Amino acid sequence: MMLTMETRIKQHNRWSRAVSAGMSRRGREGVASTAGHRRRVAAGVLAALSGVCLGVGAGVVPAAAAPAAPAVAAKAAVPPGLESFYSQKVEWYDCGATGGMEKSAEKTGFQCAKVTVPLDYSKPDGETIEIAMKKHVATGSTRLGSLFVNPGGPGGSGVEFLETTAETTFAGVQGSYDIIGFDPRGVGASTPITCTSDAETPAIAEAAPADAGAGGTSFEQRATATSAQIKQLESGCAANTKPAGLLDHVDTVSVARDLDVLRALSGDQQLNYAGFSYGTYLGTHYAELFPANTGRMVLDGAVDPSLTYNERRQRQAVGFERALRTYVDWCQAGQGCPLTDGTDAGVQQIGDLFNAANESPVPTSDPNRPVTGEEMKQVVLLFLYSPETAWGSINEALGQVINQNDASIFRTVLDQIAARPLVNMGAHHAVNCLDYRVEGDMAAWAEQSKELEKTAPRFGTSFEAGDLICQSWGHTGTQAPQALHAKGAAPILVVGTTGDPATPYEWAKALAGQLDSAQLLTWEGNGHAAYTNPGHGPCVTKAVDTYLLTGAMPKKGLTCHGQE
Repeated sequence: MMLTMETRIKQHNRWSRAVSAGMSRRGREGVASTAGHRRRVAAGVLAALSGVCLGVGAGVVPAAAAPAAPAVAAKAAVPPGLESFYSQKVEWYDCGATGGMEKSAEKTGFQCAKVTVPLDYSKPDGETIEIAMKKHVATGSTRLGSLFVNPGGPGGSGVEFLETTAETTFAGVQGSYDIIGFDPRGVGASTPITCTSDAETPAIAEAAPADAGAGGTSFEQRATATSAQIKQLESGCAANTKPAGLLDHVDTVSVARDLDVLRALSGDQQLNYAGFSYGTYLGTHYAELFPANTGRMVLDGAVDPSLTYNERRQRQAVGFERALRTYVDWCQAGQGCPLTDGTDAGVQQIGDLFNAANESPVPTSDPNRPVTGEEMKQVVLLFLYSPETAWGSINEALGQVINQNDASIFRTVLDQIAARPLVNMGAHHAVNCLDYRVEGDMAAWAEQSKELEKTAPRFGTSFEAGDLICQSWGHTGTQAPQALHAKGAAPILVVGTTGDPATPYEWAKALAGQLDSAQLLTWEGNGHAAYTNPGHGPCVTKAVDTYLLTGAMPKKGLTCHGQE
């Protein structure tokens, strides 16, 4: 899953509190096993989730120099047949700094609106859907128009992302830009993909084997369980989503077309854009479709569009294996590390712990709710999206299991995740599966799983069988992936993080090489993405802010190191 680090940092703050609570809970009465708490995602779905979601985090932004006025762009063309959508009147209204699209009686500096777009761009006279936007109004006297932002996912809310980043992550540019977050089609306050009701969710979670993704099961057993879960999820989405055709029209190309409508309705001749993780995939497609309309574009935590779905997931698995080794090095170099005897031994300890817990789940403060190794794996994966400042929580959780045979911290974090999902999972699968065609068959997927056992022995099962997921989902794409070049687009800044597990640095280098006008900015750091990652320093912030404010690219080949 590809989400911004800002979204994950919010989640991590809750997880950190959960870790503290979990450490003090031993010996006290356990959490009641209510239906809400029973809503743990079965292992197969957890594995499907971890293999595709990416995220980034907010850093300190220094004061920016006075921006230069942008060049006047030629009036952007309106695609034939879409004139009514590009000319509709937008009714902006005051809304709260938090709380989504809710109206506010006071001026808060935030405004909201919804606009109409075609469900199917090949049938502009057919059904329509709504797209929700939220804007943080520029605070300075020199205005550069709008800066659209996307947090990734797919399935993440741009409206929520704006609320947490406009005055923090984008502090250096919010004086000059109206910063606009939008919920992509299928998500949040836009016309949503609506799946199984809360009341039905516990039954679905418990209908599959608890060890569906466990290391002790065969690929065939895991595949059967995962397929059944995905088919049941799709059935709920199809029954509850209106219009029903939305499930077949949330592909990234359609979202990019929506984004061009939003650009025009905001009064901008060119799109200025900052996309993170999956948001880079969206931005790349926008630049390919509308090169003349592309303005200043930052693509941070890049996705390589030339990869198949399986290749993407396989390389993510390897990325997380590398990140685990980095974590073990960090752990053993500090205090309070529960792992011993060097990097290889420490990594093996973690793998052995996962396997043992799959065979015999580790008890928690609630005797009815032990934790499996697959569940532990998902928690560790999520913490590896973050920089070293979050890794102490892994120490605490692993240490409690190793030293006390108690997984209460893991259970508490899992409950936090279940209570506040990072993305709309129906939209998440719908977008991914429309963006990629299904390749291979069960025999090929079994071979790919065996390869993952070699290249990513700790995390391979979390990333296997992406094509099986989409085949089971049933709404799939037909186009083969390809390199995108965006010929004629203005200069694009691609940002890559050397220790990024979810969008490996190699993808940033590949995307920068594919796009005709791109330049690569490198950050030597850990965790997902750079500009939104709290581990970065002024070097990254200055390079990105200067580009957004003036159009000037950083020095070619610039590498920012850690917090410098």
